[in-house]
Amino acid sequence: MYPGSQQQKHRSVFHNVDWLTIFLYLCLILIGWVNIYAAVYDVEHQSILDLSRNYGKQLLWILSSFVLITIILLLDSKFFSTFAFGFYGLTIMLLLLVLVIGTTVGGNQAWIAIGDFRLQPSEFAKVATALALARFLSGNNIRMQDTNTKFMSFAIIAIPVILILLQKDAGSALTFTAFILVLYREGLPSPILVIGATLVALFILALIIKPVYLALILLAGGGFLIYKLRKRRKLITVLSMGLFISVAFVFTTNYLFYRVLQPHQRSRIEVLLKDDVDLRGVGYNLNQSKIAIGSGRLLGKGFLKGTQTKYNFVPEQSTDFIFCTIGEEWGFLGSTLVIGLYVALLLRIVHVAERQRASFTRIYGYGVASIIFFHLVINIGMTIGLVPVIGIPLPLLSYGGSSLWGFTILLFILIKLDANRMGAIR
Repeated sequence: MYPGSQQQKHRSVFHNVDWLTIFLYLCLILIGWVNIYAAVYDVEHQSILDLSRNYGKQLLWILSSFVLITIILLLDSKFFSTFAFGFYGLTIMLLLLVLVIGTTVGGNQAWIAIGDFRLQPSEFAKVATALALARFLSGNNIRMQDTNTKFMSFAIIAIPVILILLQKDAGSALTFTAFILVLYREGLPSPILVIGATLVALFILALIIKPVYLALILLAGGGFLIYKLRKRRKLITVLSMGLFISVAFVFTTNYLFYRVLQPHQRSRIEVLLKDDVDLRGVGYNLNQSKIAIGSGRLLGKGFLKGTQTKYNFVPEQSTDFIFCTIGEEWGFLGSTLVIGLYVALLLRIVHVAERQRASFTRIYGYGVASIIFFHLVINIGMTIGLVPVIGIPLPLLSYGGSSLWGFTILLFILIKLDANRMGAIR
């Protein structure tokens, strides 16, 4: 080895990283920090560096994230594929530990308290699941068409979901459904996605329309299709089975809604589907969120001038509802800019994933994109009333150390793997 070659190796690692992705990351965490400051601004604590306030603490999370980034970029890229299952096993142990010694916050037993610091393992479980899924699917003789492959893939996703549901953190558990997009990219048959989407649609319709009437509509429509296709026996058999399952599912909706879902989960769905909702009760959060975003209009009220924000009308303003601050103070244009940055980041991640020579990195890249996409759509969707209120953060913007660390690790592992793409084959 030539003198100084080790130093040259480290320089080349940093030289090959995707700087556009890093730039988008820096833009988002900076916007998040500024808006956390605006969300909890206090005239008695005007310094953005005040460590006793959320914005001061967020600065510490940001600085510590830079330490994590440095460590990730200095590690050998093979480290992540080699120990993928080890990371997965470790996070499963942490999720089990939460059930024993976890701290309850907001009704969810999802945190491990370490002094004043609270660690949320479910945030890191997303990273571990993405790594484990990529490692499994990139193995030799693995084909998505095989039943065993489907079973193992769903099992890798389902184990953390079950443990997180036991913590009563349904929002975090739902984010793992984003990995279905990864499986679809790797060859999961389209009918499985169609069946899933159909069941969700039937569930929603059965809450709006009485199950008996919806069943009659399905039977009438299905009967018409069967009559039209009466000469195609195989297709008729499939349609008949689908119709039977659909009608049966419709009649189980009430049981699922009233016996399986928790009261607060039912109320969040009812807020979207019913008009006679108490705006001072279960509908308060969503109503105030829509008022805050709508009041920003085109250009916003201006930095630190949001009245909904300043007077605490919107709960969880710096965490789950951070987008309300952006909408109120930055207006439509500012909100569009933020969404544009996210879209640019997602497109860049997909581009990075598609240019890989190693299947492990490609699959992991789609895992990163799927998780960020799900968080983005659900978080913004709940603030404007398109989806039920689910307690998940807006990636890189919401206040919280575990969330910021989780997304930072998730993204920069991909950046590290991409930096070594020319030397990777599998």
